[in-house]
Amino acid sequence: MAIRQLSETLINQIAAGEVIERPASAAKELIENALDAGATRIEIATAGGGKALLRVSDNGSGMDVTDLELAVKRHCTSKISDTLDDIRTLGFRGEALPSIGSVARLSIASRKRDSAAGNEISVAGGKIVHLRPAAANPGTIVEVRDLFFATPARLKFLKTEKAEAAAITEIVKRMAIAFPGVRFVLSGPDRSTLEFPATGEDHLARMAQVLGKEFRDNAIALDAEREDVQLTGFAGVPTFNRGNSAHQYAFVNGRPVQDKLILSAIRGAYAETIPSGRYPVAVLSITLDPALVDVNVHPAKSDVRFRDPGLVRGLIVGAIREALARDGSRAATTGASDMLRAFRPGFQAAPQRPQAPWSAATSPSRPYQPATGLSERPQASFDGLAHPTARSEPVFDPTAQVPAAAASEPAVRYPLGAARAQVHENYIIAQTDNGIVIVDQHAAHERLVFEAMRKALHSKRLPSQVLLIPEIVDIPEEDCDRLMVHAVEFSELGLAIERFGPGAIAVRETPAMLGEVDASGLIRQLADEIAEWDTASGLSAKLEYVAATMACHGSVRSGRRLRPEEMNALLRQMEVTPGSGQCNHGRPTYIELKLADIERLFGRS
Repeated sequence: MAIRQLSETLINQIAAGEVIERPASAAKELIENALDAGATRIEIATAGGGKALLRVSDNGSGMDVTDLELAVKRHCTSKISDTLDDIRTLGFRGEALPSIGSVARLSIASRKRDSAAGNEISVAGGKIVHLRPAAANPGTIVEVRDLFFATPARLKFLKTEKAEAAAITEIVKRMAIAFPGVRFVLSGPDRSTLEFPATGEDHLARMAQVLGKEFRDNAIALDAEREDVQLTGFAGVPTFNRGNSAHQYAFVNGRPVQDKLILSAIRGAYAETIPSGRYPVAVLSITLDPALVDVNVHPAKSDVRFRDPGLVRGLIVGAIREALARDGSRAATTGASDMLRAFRPGFQAAPQRPQAPWSAATSPSRPYQPATGLSERPQASFDGLAHPTARSEPVFDPTAQVPAAAASEPAVRYPLGAARAQVHENYIIAQTDNGIVIVDQHAAHERLVFEAMRKALHSKRLPSQVLLIPEIVDIPEEDCDRLMVHAVEFSELGLAIERFGPGAIAVRETPAMLGEVDASGLIRQLADEIAEWDTASGLSAKLEYVAATMACHGSVRSGRRLRPEEMNALLRQMEVTPGSGQCNHGRPTYIELKLADIERLFGRS
């Protein structure tokens, strides 16, 4: 079969299959063009989920007739010259407009700010219909109708109009977060109007517009730098989480990306602080030299490749963990909101077990009572990293960091206040100077024990168990090379490995905390992780998981009565322990209720 040159229309339709996957892809490309043109106001209108109509209007620099004619031709762009090493714009490939024009009916009306009149060009199925003068305001209006009419097979793969409209909304949200100085308006007969007024340099205000005002109250600022790579943004406290990862936003040099390295780093930073199946809320902005990141990985430009992925991942994990250690001990404000909703009329409470009516002669089955003594039940605790041992006394020092008169009035000035009572032998009620705090004693102490164990994990070499017969693991030579680079790091964690020929690793010691371990499986997993991310955090994560499990079994149990000084000692240690706002499973350890909220419940304000 003879080789022949494909037609320009067919070439553009092939390119469109990579660049324009759905209406949201077209919206992303057109919004990026508007932002690159310096627009401060962008209006997006859709119909039929963007399949029937997608219109993007901006007040950017505009184009003259020559620019319009070139704009609908492939690989014509004003954004790069002769190199891909210094890309500072969102668009640069010169493929979006010709790709859209090859599969839809495209019209562009534009006018430069210093021009008296504008021009309009129309393209249908890859062919220019007309190019003529037209009345237009300064800026550009791009209108896409009947998307994929020229490639009807593609229409079969699109989702419902509602789903496609939601995808466009998500694109607009990501762009709005990245550019707080731009006003975005999204409207159309297939949706409710969504408007994001410009907030200037106040990035957190824009994030509150997109993620909800609760994010402002539960966000921790990030600002870190390592080897000329800067990370800024905000991370939510662990107890402020969601059911999916849709509320995690990442930007590289201002470009919205959905990069698996960044998402993995976020997940690793919140390890042991969020329940399984829940996801943190975070907005991360990474700024670095354009030469150190490749944004030309995919035509859609949603993926990037870093020259040093290990550096970027380490920066993200370290910055978030440092922020959580600094300010992550507070519980999410949503806990108090949920409590208030539970007291409002019409709230459907969870089913309760029948109880006898209360009277002066009777009381509920588990009455409110102040804690006056310790139960006889022995309590498990830890000595360093040893296994649990039974003790009858508490594992925390009742006199540590607490005044002699633990429940005295000055104690209420502490962040978590002074303990006043213990109810249902599990919840500590503390009074602060402006409200009350309810603490789950088991969850709180579980976190304290885990943080003590985590500190021990990173402060000295972990105990290891020597294998009587070293286990030889056969793996590719390149994996052996990668593992041996991290041999010293593994040794500190209790895993001793040696090179055993060109394509094998000898495992001589394994971490004692892991007990019986599949050494071969562990080595292969670590090799795969290093090959993918150039990091070896999997072993450390396994050890922290074991520490979390041990902490759960070694902390103050529910149903144990505590003395007032024990409760206050627990509160004081929570105040100085990183991440004490949630247990190892991500549940909140305490809920704070302000006095103003309590007074509102009783109609006193």
